Amino acid sequence: MHDKELQEIIEKIKDYAPNAETSIVEKAYNFGKNAHDGQFRKSGEPYFIHPVAVANILIDMELDIETISAGFLHDVVEDTEYTYEDIQHEFGTEIADLVDGVTKLGQIKYQSKEETQAENLRKMFLAMAKDIRVILIKLADRLHNMRTLKYMSPEKAKAKAKETLEIYGGIAHRLGISKIKWELEDLALRYIDPEGYYDLVDKVAKKRSQREAYIEQIVNLLRYKFEGVHIKCEVYGRPKHFFSIYSKMQNKHKNFEEIFDLTAVRIIVDTVKDCYAVLGMVHTLWKPIPGRFKDYIAMPKPNMYQSLHTTVIGPDGEPLEIQIRTKEMHNIAEYGIAAHWKYKEGNADLKESKVEEKLQWLRQMMEWEKDLKDPQEFMNALKEDVFSSQVYVFTPKGDVIEMPAGASTIDFAYRVHTNVGNKCVGAKIDGRIVPIDYKLQNGNIVEILTSVNSNGPSRDWLGIVKTPNAKSRIRQWFKKERREENVERGSLILEKEFKKYNLPQKDTLIDKYMLQIAKQFNQPTVEDLIATIGYGGIMSSQVVSKVRDLYEKEIKKVKKEQHQNEEFEKHSLTDAEYTKKRKKNNSQGITVKGLDNILIRFAKCCNPLPGDDIVGYITKGRGVAIHRTDCPNANLNGDFFKNRLVDVSWGISNKSKFEAEIQIKAADRKGIINDVTHIVAIDKTGLNGINARKGKEQIVSINLLVEVNDIEELNDLMKRIKSIPGVEDIFRVIN
Repeated sequence: MHDKELQEIIEKIKDYAPNAETSIVEKAYNFGKNAHDGQFRKSGEPYFIHPVAVANILIDMELDIETISAGFLHDVVEDTEYTYEDIQHEFGTEIADLVDGVTKLGQIKYQSKEETQAENLRKMFLAMAKDIRVILIKLADRLHNMRTLKYMSPEKAKAKAKETLEIYGGIAHRLGISKIKWELEDLALRYIDPEGYYDLVDKVAKKRSQREAYIEQIVNLLRYKFEGVHIKCEVYGRPKHFFSIYSKMQNKHKNFEEIFDLTAVRIIVDTVKDCYAVLGMVHTLWKPIPGRFKDYIAMPKPNMYQSLHTTVIGPDGEPLEIQIRTKEMHNIAEYGIAAHWKYKEGNADLKESKVEEKLQWLRQMMEWEKDLKDPQEFMNALKEDVFSSQVYVFTPKGDVIEMPAGASTIDFAYRVHTNVGNKCVGAKIDGRIVPIDYKLQNGNIVEILTSVNSNGPSRDWLGIVKTPNAKSRIRQWFKKERREENVERGSLILEKEFKKYNLPQKDTLIDKYMLQIAKQFNQPTVEDLIATIGYGGIMSSQVVSKVRDLYEKEIKKVKKEQHQNEEFEKHSLTDAEYTKKRKKNNSQGITVKGLDNILIRFAKCCNPLPGDDIVGYITKGRGVAIHRTDCPNANLNGDFFKNRLVDVSWGISNKSKFEAEIQIKAADRKGIINDVTHIVAIDKTGLNGINARKGKEQIVSINLLVEVNDIEELNDLMKRIKSIPGVEDIFRVIN
């Protein structure tokens, strides 16, 4: 080993793990260095300084050699020619999986930046659920990137800082890694609100000497008191982080001058017994402020944080925050779940059940994320779940349940169990019945009332619940129990969305695209896709925008092919041949401007006749569809349809027969149908179908499918039928 940097790294590992087998770390260092050779960061420095910095952050957390090795290799698969299989072959599956967990989905092209971000986070959380060390590497990666954010453009730096605050700061908080959380938040603030940040830094600096003298006075007094009762402890002042001060100013609408607790005093002792002894002494020295004492030792936070917090009126009449904890509690407060991965003589001393309990929020998140296909909805739910402030409530048995601020009793019901949520009919808070949309408060004792006769959740609940878990469970219930209702609801939603984009919902091409898109959303059939839209699992706008993109692409392709065919025919056929083809095309009585030898079909929805005002649309593989201009499926004002409109007109008549459907409204009297068919027979009009049904108020509806030469012949027939006694109305039918 000749590399001085590598030698220093190995020595740092040996300091906390003397018996560690560091050969794998040396190998990973050299492999990563060679893989990134010739690559540079935006700062102009060699790229490999970044993996080294990430590994050093992991070493500071005293993590195992597999995690540190993955830190050196974390960008190799994403940014070099090496693959997952290469890493697996050289370093084994464990390290390869850690690297894969933090590797972005570079090969998949998503439609938007937000969709890319959402899918990368999904992948990371799935890997994180299998091995929590994935997120420890990712947090170290993000921390070093934030430390070097000044080399990015201001716009990109601000976006990266915002994502860090919304996602990674929240994750560090949920995992209890305050050492990384605070630095990420302070760095993010510097780029999100640079003016506010530097103004705050300046104001804190001006007060520093005054505060340091005040805290030193308090620390010396406490040490003296503890020595007198033989309690061994560490006492020191801890400056509040800039983001913490900034948040307090923003949330409580205070000026800097109104913030007194810029520094907290921390007391670290050997035992839990000493924690409470020290607390008693502090409260005899200074008067505690009511409502500001928190016992996180008896009731730890879900992220494993334990400590006693009290705020007292200090020597100068100013509020003073004091934190009291053991050394083990302090270690967990700094490193959270990472403390479980601290190197223990080649073994990550990890108790499966304990860590599983602490990661319950992650397991629940992996359940609801499966149901969220919309990237925007996924990102909103993620930010809400990871970064929202929390309230702590109790079950009737006294178990503590953590819920996001603003959560309702329904959210609590689904947190207890899915069946409890589905059968929920009410709730009691502290023994009294409350509305089902009651917002939970700290310390509430919550009892859910259920009934076996419950009809299940209401759709209104989706607007009440706060947690993604509850929303997911409610949607699953509707998906399973109300399929027919979901299909009907989804069809109506889709119909509105199709009209918004001027798209025909019933079209062979649309049907084909809908099936493609259903498979993209992991739905086996189009009906499954529609049902999923109906219960809110997929946004209709996502589906229809994809249909529209495919449809527009196909129309452009068809127009291009037709133009090429036209040009080919003009140059390859003689004048006589070209004229013959035009006559053949006109055999259906339709002329398409600029196009020859093209298939013509008459739309069944409106059955155009010679003499009707008509319009033509290009369709895939079926030529030009001819509609009447008054047909609802011929939206002349839609911008989308203008892309495939062609000029059409009636050509030379060859006395071809055309189908038309008419409907007659007549009094329900004996012989009315015979009178109608008699007129049709006299006129020698072809009758291809007849359907009669009795309606309300003794009115009968008679539908006739007839064959005529043109609109004039049809109008004459309709006039004669109208003259039949009892006929009240007659009109052409558009399906």
